[in-house]
Amino acid sequence: MTPLHVDVPTETYHQNLISCQVACPVHTDARGYVRLIAEGRFEEAYLTARGPNPFASICGRVCGAPCEAACRRGKVPRVDDDGAFVANDHPISIRALKRFVCELHGPEQRGGAAVLRDVQNFGPPVAANAEEMAALLRSTMNGNLRRGNGEKVAIIGAGPAGLSAAHDLALLGFQPTVFETESVPAGMLAVGIPAYRLPREVIEREVDVIRALGVEIRCGVTVGKNVSFADLRREHAAVILAVGAKSSRGLGLPGEQGPDVFGGVDLLRAVSLGEPIAVGRNVVVIGGGNVAYDVARSVLRQIAYDTARTAARLAGTAKVRLVSLEGLEEMPADTVEIVEGDEEGIERLNGWGPLSIERDEAGRVTDVRFRKCLRVYDENRKFAPLYDDAQQISVGCDTVMLAVGQAPQLGFLADGGADVEQFRPGWPKADPKTLATTGPGVFVAGDLAHGTRLLIDAVASGKAAARSVYEYLTGRHLESHAVTSHLVQERYRRERGYESIRRVAVPVAHPEERLHHPDALVEIGYTAEQAMREASRCLDCGVTPVFDGSRCVLCGGCVDVCPTLCLRIVPLSEIAKTAEIEAAIEGLLEEGDDLAMQSAILKDEERCIRCAACAMRCPADAISMERVTYSTTWSHQ
Repeated sequence: MTPLHVDVPTETYHQNLISCQVACPVHTDARGYVRLIAEGRFEEAYLTARGPNPFASICGRVCGAPCEAACRRGKVPRVDDDGAFVANDHPISIRALKRFVCELHGPEQRGGAAVLRDVQNFGPPVAANAEEMAALLRSTMNGNLRRGNGEKVAIIGAGPAGLSAAHDLALLGFQPTVFETESVPAGMLAVGIPAYRLPREVIEREVDVIRALGVEIRCGVTVGKNVSFADLRREHAAVILAVGAKSSRGLGLPGEQGPDVFGGVDLLRAVSLGEPIAVGRNVVVIGGGNVAYDVARSVLRQIAYDTARTAARLAGTAKVRLVSLEGLEEMPADTVEIVEGDEEGIERLNGWGPLSIERDEAGRVTDVRFRKCLRVYDENRKFAPLYDDAQQISVGCDTVMLAVGQAPQLGFLADGGADVEQFRPGWPKADPKTLATTGPGVFVAGDLAHGTRLLIDAVASGKAAARSVYEYLTGRHLESHAVTSHLVQERYRRERGYESIRRVAVPVAHPEERLHHPDALVEIGYTAEQAMREASRCLDCGVTPVFDGSRCVLCGGCVDVCPTLCLRIVPLSEIAKTAEIEAAIEGLLEEGDDLAMQSAILKDEERCIRCAACAMRCPADAISMERVTYSTTWSHQ
């Protein structure tokens, strides 16, 4: 028999079981606010979600939700009535639940000052060491953490990274000023994400909360044009580069240069700012990611809207096709984008790589030639497309949109930034931990720190940059301290039938309704009843059954009643011996105990649904349901 390999719980074991929080770059206590929603405590749920995240309302609508990808509910096996395995369950709709409470109690309903006051005064113990605003402020008020002396910090770029850095710098006692080249703040949130996904009013309200902290945001100021980088460095104690990757990348295709070929990001910016852009009625979008879908769906809406306002609305006169290298299963776009795009009429061509953009004698685009892509990645998952040149197609169109990646522009470093080294044009060298560049007092955040990632990654990066600026300007090292508590849950119970409730689909508008106006919202959102039902599916991974071996009588009752078969009693002889196992056994055995007669209870964490059946069944009170919480404070050295 192959020995069983088991893990012995360590100090961080229970914290790591809360997989949604571990996966979140800012460690939001998703489990906490989801369970509060299940109990109908909506305002507390919002305050828990907002604690570590200055963009909670925006994330509730457009976050990539790594928490959902990690959710353990999505890993629990589902069985049919005969007990046969069907599939794994679906994760909790964490993002949509966040949106629900933000709409009720966030800046959408209240002023920025009111939101700040309530968040600052609300400090519940969380499931892990979240970097909460309340904990930061309490630490400054009780003297554990000394604030800055109002030193000026310049932040270039008012996107999520730059504004998150400004948010935390203001809390830490500095005077941040954000310089934004666009006429509106929020970076790609405002000029890159379509309004049908993210209403502009939500962005404005969220930014107002940051302004309420005393952050100055100067829009319409281009560094390198209206103000030099050298001047910013002279007038500020530190500078954070958070410009983002906002420039569309080209492919270098024959025929690419010229009219009727646009960068996808440029199209999204024009639509967001209401700038005219000459888009035809037969459009090809090249790309397979979320940006490609944002472009395709935005173009589709603009065509439908323009057509609806004229008398020339004829069937078949407009077409939007999205062509990607990847097959359907490999497309990097979120599944919901693909599904909703299909519903709205976007034609999808998978597995084709562009060869050239063809033009007529007048220079107008007529079609794009593609060749079959047999493979996108090699056996090491490295990007290495393999093509079949014998299979080619020509796709007729009058407009081409390239959505194949973005790059930053750092030309402003020419005046005053010669000491900021770049490992390739547009990408500065930076310490991965401190985010400091080679230029003294110059830091990076967001895309410049880690490449193009999720919104919540940009938020985390901005917060990290703020802490590094604090340490640079004060000479003091910031440290967080978490006090861990294991609280026994007397008479712990769950909602009736929670283990069999299927995921509540997030309500969306009908495809025809979505195309009536370019800004018409796709996602409608949960009602209170739907939100509470969906939240009740949460396994509450902050609670876990804890076994007291000194009281266990090895009756096997817990194993018998476990509905997911996550418990087993096995002889110690069947467990693979490791240093950790040997130490655990040695610490439990008493003198004279026969090792061959000893047994262990093993628990499969992936299967445990926190139902408490084992604790209720135990005749020796050897099992208790315990909740792990962490109370965080900050200090400096």
